[in-house]
Parts: sequence; structure tokens; C-alpha cells
Amino acid sequence: MTTPVKPFYKKILEKFIEGLLILSSTITSLTVVLIVFFLFEEGFSLFSKKPIEQGYVIAVNKNNPVKKLSALEIKDIFDQKITHWNKVGGNKDSIIVFRLEDISNYYTEDQIGKNFENLSGCISNLTDSLSGIIACFPDKYLDKNFKGRQLESENIKFSEFLTGKEWFPTAQPVAQLGVLPLILGTLWVSLGAILLALPLGLATAVYMSEIASNNVRRFMKPLIELLAGIPSVVFGFFGLVIIVPLVQKTFNLAVGETALSGSIVLGIMALPTIITISEDAMRNTPRAMKEASLALGASKWQTIYKVVVPYSISGISSGAILGIGRAIGETMAVLMVTGNAAVIPHSILEPVRTIPATIAAELGEASSGGIHYKALFALGCILFVITLFINLSVEFISNRQKHQKH
Repeated sequence: MTTPVKPFYKKILEKFIEGLLILSSTITSLTVVLIVFFLFEEGFSLFSKKPIEQGYVIAVNKNNPVKKLSALEIKDIFDQKITHWNKVGGNKDSIIVFRLEDISNYYTEDQIGKNFENLSGCISNLTDSLSGIIACFPDKYLDKNFKGRQLESENIKFSEFLTGKEWFPTAQPVAQLGVLPLILGTLWVSLGAILLALPLGLATAVYMSEIASNNVRRFMKPLIELLAGIPSVVFGFFGLVIIVPLVQKTFNLAVGETALSGSIVLGIMALPTIITISEDAMRNTPRAMKEASLALGASKWQTIYKVVVPYSISGISSGAILGIGRAIGETMAVLMVTGNAAVIPHSILEPVRTIPATIAAELGEASSGGIHYKALFALGCILFVITLFINLSVEFISNRQKHQKH
């Protein structure tokens, strides 16, 4: 029997469709790679910048032995927490903080000039005359023959960025870019959400796939899928009106906007994903495997625990990954119920701020290309790495359990 020959136009059509599929997959893969590259390129360029506010200089007297100061030391000096130079490796002189608005305390309007034409010279002379001065002023007022010495500032360090305890990117004259409070806030909220959502979601999936009747399953499944389509801002309103007052009253707190409130709201938001994917995976367990388990004398619960759950562990892991991803990446709902406080949390009953909420709240205010703008991209890189690490960990555990099962 001879094989029928395909018409020429069908061969051309198949090649064309094959080419479209290859082009589509190539464009998709390339887009993902370019997005990740752009994110990291913008984020890591932060560490080639100095933390001093753009367009400003910090200067000291030319005889001051201090050559460099960290961003935190400069902040403490201008906040008057450090008042003597010997605390930062200098002489025993008292520190005199000078900002541009203080110029009228040293010079008259006539000396400065009606149009500030003499301002550069005044700042230069003042820096030269006061041995303990530290001056912060716009670089456009830096005299060509400046008699002081510009203070050297190191580039922002990656280690200080990760371990810093203060997030204040708009601080003057030096930005404080410590992301440790944001990382811990994200982990607190996400961990609490998964600890709440995973057991409840898995239990619901077991009930729907193995215990509930067809009528109950047909009723519950659309409701759960409908829950996944509710906008996050609606969950935020629900949390703000119901969850926050409940947490505040239950634990007798001053405010109810805490990490626990965020965890509860995110746990509710992650439930539909975990339930739907886990239930589909469990229902795909071969009927023959379950019947064989029952025939060997296992009870229904033993069959679920020993056969159904291990067989569908890959699908359950996928549901957990997607649930965790939604919890970690959520912005609006978290922003509304967690208190938005960039401080290191010591318990789940304290206000926190997460990385996604910080990016969403501050990106519109950051000037393009500035330190604040770059710092927010660096936060996006950290969030990407956290999510990637969680995904790889869950995949590793899932694959290991598969190999042990076989």
C-alpha cells in the first residue's frame, strides 16, 4: 500500500507554521532574557555610584585629617549624633555642620551679593576659617579656588546595601540604602502566608478530589476559581476593614497593620492557586493505583496519604511554587495592611514593609537614573533572586521525592 503524497501547498503551510512556532518561542525566550538582563544591568549600576545627593558636595577644612566618611557617619554627623571629629578619626575639635541655608548666620546680604554672585567665595572663606566645619552645598557654588577640601566618598558597597538597617533613599545629604528591613519584612509576610495557605489549600484539594461528591465539587470549583480572579486591591480593602481590626483587637495592639495581617491576606490570595493545581494533580492519579491500594487492605485515608499525595507531589509542588510566587510578588494588598514601616521586625505582630510594596510606592517619585531609581531596580534584583531560590528549592525537593519513590 503506497503512502499518499501530500500536496505541495500543504508542505509549504506546515513549514510556515513550524517557522512561526520557532519564531514565537525564540522571541519569547529572548524577551525574558532581555528583561532579566535589563533588570540586573540597572540594579548593579547602583554600586558604581556614590551615596551623596546628586549635584552636591561635602567639604571640610583643608587641615582636617579625616579623608573619608561612610554614609552612616555623614548621616549621624548631620543629625548631630556625632559632635566631635575624634569619633571618626579626626582631631578633638567640635563638628560645625554647615548647610547652604546657614550662610546668613555668617555673612550679610551685601557680602553674599544681591544675585548671590559672591556666595562661592563666602563658602570658600568660611570653610577655610573654621577648622571643625563640614559643609554641604550645591556643586555650582564650588569656587574655582576653593580653600577647603572635598571629602572623599566611597561608592555604595553591595555588602552595606544588603546588611544596612536603614532605608531612607531620599535622606540629605547622603542616602541611606539598607535593605535588610525590606528583605526581612518580605520573608516574614511570605513565610506566614505560606504557612497558612499551604495546609489549608492541600486539605481542601484532598477533600475536593477524593472525598467530596460530584455535586459539591461542581459547586466549589467555580467559586474557588472565581476567588483567583478578584483584584488584589479588593483583598486589600477586605484586609483593611476586617483583618486589621481583628488582629488589633485579638492581640491588643496599638495598630493592626502588621506582618500577620499581611500574611493572612496573602494566604487567602494564594489559596485558589494552590487548591486548583493540587486538586487537578490528585485527580490525575490513576484509578488502578487507588483500587490496588484498597484491594491490599489500605483504608481510604491510607490510600490518600501513601498513594495519591506522593503520586501528585509534582503538581502539589507547582501549586506551592505559584502560591509562594504570588505571596512574594504581591504589592497593593500588602501595602494596605502591613503598616508600610521600613524597620527591622522582631515579631510577626509588628508593622513591616516588603520589597514589592516599596518598589510600587516609591518608583513614581524616583528621578530616572538617580540613586533612588537605581536602588529600586536593585531591590527588584533581590526579589528575583529570592523567588528563583525558592523555585529551585521546591523543584529540588520535588525531584528528590520522585527519585525516592521510584
